[in-house]
Amino acid sequence: MNTHWLDYTLLTLVIIGAVNWGLIGFFQFDLVAFIFGNMSWFSRIIYAIVGIGGLYLISLFGRIRSSES
Repeated sequence: MNTHWLDYTLLTLVIIGAVNWGLIGFFQFDLVAFIFGNMSWFSRIIYAIVGIGGLYLISLFGRIRSSES
């Protein structure tokens, strides 16, 4: 099954999440909360999708290792 589009989409979301965490760590500025509201239902969905994307991308390590062999 070809999941390259899913890999790239979720990788983009996880990078956006990482940038958001960097903004929180350096400047105490939560970009998702700023755009969508502090813990609104939509911002919670964004956080959940980024979290699920991160968990899914753990499988990327195994796929990279198996393709190198």
